[in-house]
Order: sequence, then C-alpha cells, then structure tokens
Amino acid sequence: MTDLSVIVVNYKTPLLTKACVSSIKKYPPRVPYEIIVIDNSLNNVGFAAGNNKGIKKAKGKYILLLNSDAEVKEGTIDRLLEFAGNHQDAGAVVPKLINPDGSVQASVFRFPTVWRTIREFWFGEKGLLDKYMPETEVVEVAVMAAFLITPACLKKVGPLNEKYFMYFEDFDYARRIKKANLKIYYLSDSEVFHHHGASGKNLAESRDQWKRLIPGSKIYHGPVGHYLINSVIWWGQKWQKLFQKQN
Repeated sequence: MTDLSVIVVNYKTPLLTKACVSSIKKYPPRVPYEIIVIDNSLNNVGFAAGNNKGIKKAKGKYILLLNSDAEVKEGTIDRLLEFAGNHQDAGAVVPKLINPDGSVQASVFRFPTVWRTIREFWFGEKGLLDKYMPETEVVEVAVMAAFLITPACLKKVGPLNEKYFMYFEDFDYARRIKKANLKIYYLSDSEVFHHHGASGKNLAESRDQWKRLIPGSKIYHGPVGHYLINSVIWWGQKWQKLFQKQN
C-alpha cells in the first residue's frame, strides 16, 4: 500500500523539475511512496487543475503538493508525515521554506479580510496582509510550494478549487480547511529549498505579474469584496501620501 503521493506540476521548468524529483529520490521518506509529475507545458490548465490531475491518480493516503521549483532536504518528508500522524486535527502540514541563499522565506499569510485591510492601510498596523515567518505552529494560510494534505483533509475538504487558475487557491483551500474544523500546521524543523517564483515566471512579463492576482481575488472575495478591499487600499495610500506631504 502506498502511504504517500508526491505531486509535482511542471510548467516549462524541466531542469527545476528534474532537480525537484532528484531531491525526493535522494532523501526519500521511510514509507512507501510514489512520485507523480504532471506536465502543464503544452496545455496549461493551471496550478489547481494540474495538482488535481495528480490527486486523481494518487494512491497514497497522504498527498504532498511540491512545486517544481522546490527541493526537499534530508528528513523533510518524514518529519511532515510524523507530525501529521500525531495530530488528528491537522488538515495540512507545511515546512519552513528556504531561499537559495540559505535565508528563511516568508511563506504564510493571515486571511485578507476587509477589517484587516482597514487596520493596515488606515490605522497603520503594518504587515497584516503580508507574507511572514511564523513563530507559532498553527497558521491561517500557507503557500502551497510544499503542502502535505492529510487523509482527514482529503475526506472533508477534497481537491483544490479549479476555478482558480493560479493564485488565491491557497487562500481558498485554507478557508475550506478552517470550515472543516481542521488546522494548518507550520513545522519549523522541516525545511524545503524554494526558488520562489521560478515556476510561474513564464506566465507574464515581470512588470505585469501583479495582474495575475486579480482574477483569483475576484473569485475569492467576490467582485464586491474585491473592489471594496482595493478601494480601501487605494484611498488609504492616497491618505498616507497626503499626510506625509503635510508633515
């Protein structure tokens, strides 16, 4: 019986994908596992749909979504699995992400609510909507560069939402995990190297990268919520600039 299925979605990153798969084979888990590579290069169906293709093929009890631009370290997968097995309320367990230069990568978020947007852009509580490096185990949202999904989560939450092509699928899945009364755990003693952004850089010119967030934001927040949050941000930034000029 297969205990773990590692799913890697490739989009025009053959060298990174090869390095990713090689790292798994170099530091394999102690349990029976399989590696499923989904190639989105010719027909890019998006991050969520690509991973769902892998989930449908998977035979493992646990699912590890691993970006093609990520590489596991020794003991990484075993620690994730052990922790998940010891915490019945775990919907997902994520490792610490490490930049190529060895520094720690900010990889978790708080839910982006209207109230938090107001607090940050009108009341000056900086960082509420930014990625950060957590000090606690339980987090609200985690990027899916390395994302272990538990059997309980697969049963209660299911696969990713394919309405999202790329971006905001992590927020959506985290929200569904919360609704299922499960938790996302951040495991700081489990590390994965992550070449941040490499798997998606071919989708748009660097100056237009921010535009890729808009479709997902409209789905996640709803059109009204999307425009409300962006209006709060826009007017907040205008107010801050005006206040700075006056002082």
